[in-house]
Amino acid sequence: MSPLDLVVLLALISIAAGVLGSLIGLGGGVVVVPVLTLLFHVDIRLAIGASIVSVIATSSGAAAAYVRERMTNLRAGMFLEIATTTGAVTGAYLTTLLPASVLFVLFGVVLAYSAVAMYRKRHEARILATSSDRLANYFDLHGSYHDYNLDEEVDYKVTGTKIGLGMMYVAGLVSALLGIGSGALKVPAMDLAMHMPMKASTATSNFMIGVTAAASAGVYFARGQIDPIIAAPVAIGVLGGSLIGSRLLGRIESKTIRLIFVVVLIVISIEMFQRGIFS
Repeated sequence: MSPLDLVVLLALISIAAGVLGSLIGLGGGVVVVPVLTLLFHVDIRLAIGASIVSVIATSSGAAAAYVRERMTNLRAGMFLEIATTTGAVTGAYLTTLLPASVLFVLFGVVLAYSAVAMYRKRHEARILATSSDRLANYFDLHGSYHDYNLDEEVDYKVTGTKIGLGMMYVAGLVSALLGIGSGALKVPAMDLAMHMPMKASTATSNFMIGVTAAASAGVYFARGQIDPIIAAPVAIGVLGGSLIGSRLLGRIESKTIRLIFVVVLIVISIEMFQRGIFS
């Protein structure tokens, strides 16, 4: 395959990754890393470097649209980003200490956990009308958004902020280690622990993942683990796909988004387990 063919193919695959990433709040890395490593046999650290760049592109494309449509909970996102950024810096320095096989298995574990957690909540939980969480009330982390599918305004309260902060630190660490944008843990943290609606969790995750990725991108760049030939077409494709996905989210049922989330994670986690165990 010629370099031009490789660039074009990577860009096309990345468009699909961007659509999926913006819809389910995982960032394009959830597709980019497996594609680069399993199909193109790129070293996982270079794949993670390209994925980190693509995650920033996803956030730049989708987050702006979600903020404009008021689906993103900006207060909650900035509050939780304190923990994810700290975790991202920690994870960036741990990558050189772990062999590639461990990263593959860890990737599989994180995705399998997320799939199980989200499937267990496949029947949409009741949105909280009140909250006794002191942090959430003090910082006014509650929010609302207009659901175009239901054609109604959805008001919700936030709870479980301490558990959410802990999961966000782990999410940031995983983001730097695996280049997946940490949405695999951010979405469940907001959806399950903090009782935010699925669409608000997805939109807020898209807003947060770019900041988390940027915190570790400098470390990868300094190590020479970001290859422009790989990262450039991936970032362009993911950016285009994320803009498409951001237009679809508000018009799709929450249950459908949750199902897509679960299916994507199960398929990729199985592939990564196989690569980590048998490589």
